[in-house]
Amino acid sequence: MKPYASMNAAELQAELAAVRSRYDAARAQGLKLNMARGKPGREQLDLVSDMLTILTDPADCLIDGVDARNYGELAGLPAARALYAEILGCKPSEVYAGGNASLALMYNVISKAWTFGLKDSDRPWCSYEKVKFLCPAPGYDRHFRISETFGMELVTVPMTAEGPDMDAVEALVKDETVRGMWCVPKYSNPDGIIYSDETIRRIANMNPAAKDFALMWDNAYCVHEFEGEFVPFPDILSLCREAGRPNMVYEFASTSKITFPGAGLAVMATSEENLAYLMKLLGVETIGFDKVNQLRHVKYLQNKAHTLEIMKRHASVLGPKFAMVLDTLDREIAPLEIAAWQRPKGGYFVSVNAMPGTAKRTLQLCREAGVVMTDAGATYPYGKDPQDSNIRVAPSLPPVEELRQAMEVFCIALRLSALEKLLGK
Repeated sequence: MKPYASMNAAELQAELAAVRSRYDAARAQGLKLNMARGKPGREQLDLVSDMLTILTDPADCLIDGVDARNYGELAGLPAARALYAEILGCKPSEVYAGGNASLALMYNVISKAWTFGLKDSDRPWCSYEKVKFLCPAPGYDRHFRISETFGMELVTVPMTAEGPDMDAVEALVKDETVRGMWCVPKYSNPDGIIYSDETIRRIANMNPAAKDFALMWDNAYCVHEFEGEFVPFPDILSLCREAGRPNMVYEFASTSKITFPGAGLAVMATSEENLAYLMKLLGVETIGFDKVNQLRHVKYLQNKAHTLEIMKRHASVLGPKFAMVLDTLDREIAPLEIAAWQRPKGGYFVSVNAMPGTAKRTLQLCREAGVVMTDAGATYPYGKDPQDSNIRVAPSLPPVEELRQAMEVFCIALRLSALEKLLGK
């Protein structure tokens, strides 16, 4: 194989015919494979399913003088708050333990800001003529959708190998209509980038014009290495406090990819002032979340060290899947020079940047051949990738053999769409 850009017209036509033949054969298989979301596979769920029977006696529901079966503890079980404080590196008094979805906690913070304002707000965000939110991209589509749901203007910030382009961020936050920013600081979705210490320092030391600026710090993959040892990360709450903006940050995490996405434990970490303010509002909508499930997690995860041991078991499942994806791209696509990709060591995605103008066509071809992937453009605000290039690959759900089939189809589709582009088809 040689780079497509170095082929003459006749060679491209011959390659197109050969790749179309491979594509027709793949489509004839009648595959029905789904790689649309970063869902844990069955094997991962099975390896933690002994958590389901960890509470076997009524006495098991008592901890630190609290009966998890009863009302109370709006901020969550103290033991659950302490567990995640150890994992995140903050104080238990800064942690709010909720239900199974960190996304729901994120939505709730934005909803409260919109309806009532935040701790440092002069008035509700809904009363402003314009509210802007910074969206590092490629990024997480569900973050962008939250802001878009409330009618905010989404402002794209380019991602770099160090994290968000901080020159751009520092310039944008001088605008008082900019009221927050989404961040996935470790193994970012979808690029798998770990924000550099310098980027995190600059974020913590920002001086936004909006005094109620909300730094939405989604630390979803804080312990999610699938290659190598655990990579420590800074405590953003301490950094913001030291910078004189303790109320700026709202950090989120969950066990969705540690235990069960459908029955996990989600947390929010923020300043004690923020938490006291929000709990007055949260106490109107709920008496508390599922403390029995919180207790189940406390007993099963135990502490940070044991949680990291569990993550090594997940890595034994995920590592080979990611290696297969990257090895296939290296073999089938790299020599052709029609795409580039990140090589993450943790998280849940591989971010592929195809030839500009070919992402939508690539994924259309995949769908027609029975392979469903995240829609092109989903990693950008409003679902519009200006280059029509970025594709998020989610290897976690399919069994290895299905993943091999899906990657074969994906690579054929990448090649076919690139050839069509080059030949003006």
